[in-house]
Amino acid sequence: MWRRGFGTSLSSIHTLKQKKWDALVIGGGHNGLIAASYVARGGLSVAVLERRHVIGGAAVTEEIIPGFKFSRCSYLLSLLRPSIIRELELKRHGLKLLKPIVSSFTPSLDGRYLLLGQNDEQDHLEISKFSKRDADAYFRYEAQLQKFCKFTDFLLDSHAPETLHGSPSTVDWLRDKLQRSKFWTECLWQTLSLGQKGIVDFMELFLSPTSKVLDKWFESDILKGTLAGDAVVGSMMNINTCGSGYILLHHVMGETDGDRNVWSHVEGGMGAVSLAISNAAKEAGVQIETNAEVSQLMVDDSGKANGVLLADGTRVHSSVVLSNATPYKTFMELVPQDCLSDDFLLAIKNSDYSSGTTKINVAVDKLPQFHCCKLNHPQVGPQHTATIHIGTESMEEIRLACQDAWNGLPSQRPVMEMTIPSSLDNTIAPTGKHVISLFTQYTPYKPSNGSWEDAAYRESYARRCFDLIDEYAPGFSSSVIGYDMLTPPDLEREIGLTGGNIFHGAMGLDSLFLMRPVKGWANHRTPIRGLYLCGSGCHPGGGVMGAPGRNAAHVVLKDIKKHYQ
Repeated sequence: MWRRGFGTSLSSIHTLKQKKWDALVIGGGHNGLIAASYVARGGLSVAVLERRHVIGGAAVTEEIIPGFKFSRCSYLLSLLRPSIIRELELKRHGLKLLKPIVSSFTPSLDGRYLLLGQNDEQDHLEISKFSKRDADAYFRYEAQLQKFCKFTDFLLDSHAPETLHGSPSTVDWLRDKLQRSKFWTECLWQTLSLGQKGIVDFMELFLSPTSKVLDKWFESDILKGTLAGDAVVGSMMNINTCGSGYILLHHVMGETDGDRNVWSHVEGGMGAVSLAISNAAKEAGVQIETNAEVSQLMVDDSGKANGVLLADGTRVHSSVVLSNATPYKTFMELVPQDCLSDDFLLAIKNSDYSSGTTKINVAVDKLPQFHCCKLNHPQVGPQHTATIHIGTESMEEIRLACQDAWNGLPSQRPVMEMTIPSSLDNTIAPTGKHVISLFTQYTPYKPSNGSWEDAAYRESYARRCFDLIDEYAPGFSSSVIGYDMLTPPDLEREIGLTGGNIFHGAMGLDSLFLMRPVKGWANHRTPIRGLYLCGSGCHPGGGVMGAPGRNAAHVVLKDIKKHYQ
């Protein structure tokens, strides 16, 4: 189903060529589709141009092994903004979320395990197995994070209050100043609502290393290791790196149906998210084309974007262009270099696109059985529906895994998030068999001891991951029918993620809010008039969140409305 319904036929190419569109969107990832939906709902004609044969970008379902449908890159949903789900009516368009029975399962080699997310009473009992003090502190820790999430909600749903460039008219200058004043007033109110202690606690979390934050709250290694995994997802960042505490918050501020920090599976895989958004987009009048690779942005003599040139030579004209590609891809490869200043290009080029992520999608003939878990039985148990943490029994394990990668080597004992979506979704694997997702770290883009182009080298890393799982779930390796592996270079080549970075660029303190993607250009506008960024490389950042697409669309609609006034 994921390969049908979209395509670039001769008739659709003719339509693209003959019509001048109000807006073109480069890239059919979830943010691009969301931006297209909102712009079209604003009354504009919109076309989405996707390079691959399938829409979704990193939120995609693909049947790589016959009968097994993999969420090939992103694998769980929580960050997608509730306002987008509601406004685009995504549930009416087919989005169905499957909540896990428990949220987190961390097996231990000493025969114990930590199972979280059933209810407060059970969580207290689980943590008490390792530390009564931690069990009491855990709920205060969770309450503090939830308090901070209310503050970040405001930032996520607001586009960055960037100053206008060029020589705006007096009216535009006054209007912009008023809008920025409204933002900062609301921001101040939100900040003051935290109280002085809350503000200090927030800054401590925002600026501190994850290790310092968790050492302050807890004493048990397994709880700290389980929580610390959220602070390094998708990065080459160590838990001892200042600012990693924010990434910890970034990964707990999502929700499912109003329940905070619940990461759900999606029936049909993550491609079903993109499919639901595309249904909303088509209902709004958006034309979506696959196999339509953009090779260059067209810029007229006045320096304004006026369309794109496709790889096959087709010219498609439009009034504005929104790019869902990474900032590097957009400005270093698609925009003619003579249209941008050297300082801007240097800032884009020197942004951090490093990644330590390798995604392995596995087809197995039986559920893994964890020797530490007394709940084992052939059928699905609560632990199978959870996010399963492998290699995170302590923060020291995470630190050592990262150190390997900093030394140029894939981690000897990788840090893994393991999920089994077929434990809740019977549409993605044959009866009795299962799909397993392994989000693994750390794997440098260019290893010093080999190459990801070498099949034997790739196989050795996959086997290393499977062997590690065998330590916790004996017999896992023998259950593997086949697998699909995406290393950082694969993620760059196939999905378009520069450096393999799943966030379109690092989420360090120097790359957030008014600094994302670069200082001076944080409000989705770019140095090229008529060109906007709508992907994860702009504020508020990565994850299947949709906020960059929604916020970018609002900026586009405002600019177009102003143009016609």
